[in-house]
Amino acid sequence: MSIHQAPMPLCQAAFAQLLIIDAQERLAAAMPEDLLERTVTNINRLISAAKILEIPIISTEQNPQGLGKTITAVREQMPETAMPTEKTCFSCCTAPGFERALTEQPQRKQVVLVGMEAHICILQTASGLQRWGYQVFIAADAICSRHPGKAENALERMRHSGIQVSNTESVAFEWLSDSQHQQFRAVSRLFKEPRNP
Repeated sequence: MSIHQAPMPLCQAAFAQLLIIDAQERLAAAMPEDLLERTVTNINRLISAAKILEIPIISTEQNPQGLGKTITAVREQMPETAMPTEKTCFSCCTAPGFERALTEQPQRKQVVLVGMEAHICILQTASGLQRWGYQVFIAADAICSRHPGKAENALERMRHSGIQVSNTESVAFEWLSDSQHQQFRAVSRLFKEPRNP
């Protein structure tokens, strides 16, 4: 089995990794409240789906001494193995130790990005991962920026550069692929409660 090579590739659980970028306290405090709620809800949905489907989860923190740790609402959902890579650079790909976290399972050449901020660390990381030969997916409803227009601009730039701009529910159901999947009920339930931002 190989990674889907169609013009519109789909996320595949066997090849995927979930990357949570800089979902940190001071960044979160600067976000519009409705966007933050939507982003955190959907990050946690993908964390839950990844855990159910045994998809590796990795994370980063940008200058945690200044921006704080990963917010509690996300940190409490993450597995203990997802210890964040600390960084000062905006692209995760230039952070010492980050490449090791990615390449522990070298067949996993699809990376789904979520977190903050869309137009800085997410955009620069997407570019770096693409340069390294990864298929990059953005869950557009699980990222945010302080200024929504900048997030929209980042999504447009990434889309035109061959990054796959998707959404949380599409990613999760592509990971499942089939309603006969043994974890279908567990994953689909994530999108029924308590509401669907």
